[in-house]
Amino acid sequence: MHELSLCEDMIDLLRERAKVDHYSQIKSIQIEIGKLSCVESYALIFAFSAAAKGSLAENATLKINEIPGQGWCDQCASEVTIEQRFDTCPHCDYYPLEIRQGDKMRIKYVEVI
Repeated sequence: MHELSLCEDMIDLLRERAKVDHYSQIKSIQIEIGKLSCVESYALIFAFSAAAKGSLAENATLKINEIPGQGWCDQCASEVTIEQRFDTCPHCDYYPLEIRQGDKMRIKYVEVI
């Protein structure tokens, strides 16, 4: 379960940012998780509650937006929706596809008090 380490790293990052921006508590965090990022939303929510205890994010709400996977097929020049990293093109069965969206996790915004 690497989601716990992701949450710990996120809280460390926000703690460092709090020193620069002079805030002491986080009200909510919105995160984008790509479908191809290998991060499970339910595990991240579970891990966040454990990682946030005693931190500036202890009472924060974690909001997650899931981003669909998009790939580009060089064979038929199509942008296609993909469910997994190693999917083939649904139009021509070409492989590999160039992943263009959905392989990242990022903090979209943070609401502070």
